[in-house]
Amino acid sequence: MKLTILGCSGTYPGPASACSSYLIEADGFRLVVDAGNGSMGELQRHCDLRDIDAVLLSHLHGDHCLDLVANSYARRYHPEGMPPKLPVYGPINTQERLCGAFEKRPEDSLADIYDFRTIGAGCLHIGPYRIDLTRVAHPIEAYGVRITDGDKVLTYSGDTGACDRLVRLARDSDLFLCEASFLDDEDNPPDLHLTGREAGEHAQRADVGHLVLTHLVPWGNAARSQQEAAAAFDGQLTVASSGATFEV
Repeated sequence: MKLTILGCSGTYPGPASACSSYLIEADGFRLVVDAGNGSMGELQRHCDLRDIDAVLLSHLHGDHCLDLVANSYARRYHPEGMPPKLPVYGPINTQERLCGAFEKRPEDSLADIYDFRTIGAGCLHIGPYRIDLTRVAHPIEAYGVRITDGDKVLTYSGDTGACDRLVRLARDSDLFLCEASFLDDEDNPPDLHLTGREAGEHAQRADVGHLVLTHLVPWGNAARSQQEAAAAFDGQLTVASSGATFEV
């Protein structure tokens, strides 16, 4: 598998990155996981928007899904004609969430653009990938995502607070893409996001090979988040950046 970071900023786009979005490629199949604000711009540096094969949304907060609104215009009005429907896997009410972002609900409810498929905790297959989903600690329905291709495993935390289920999901992953929104010395609300230290602790408990910190908020301190994670995790550690690629 090849992972490309399309966006790694949390809450809103930062000066160097769009919001959360990740391109996973294997066997010619392109899966986009999350589609945060601005991420379709970076995606076009790597492939045509019409060449992605499926989208998987971890949850329906705007910084993880709203660029599917922009993408719908690109698909509907492209001068070469509208491509086939794009499968979009997401939590219940994904279609309603995206349609609600328009000033007037699209007459086709985006059903001519997207093939909406509802996800839940459990296992499904998308292209060459086995996808395991588990609910994580967040104010709305949200999933951690384990992607397996052959004997290689990539796990993505989505947005979550500290969560034993995430440790179980990430167990023995080759690469663990984990959010680290908060800093340790702040008065952080529970069941919302992880600190760098907590991301490192989850990775250490799960015995992952490579921890990649993501969802770093623009007002945060990436260097401190990395230091916090390094104090808790003794494996390979990287801070995500827009356009970075990883072979899994």
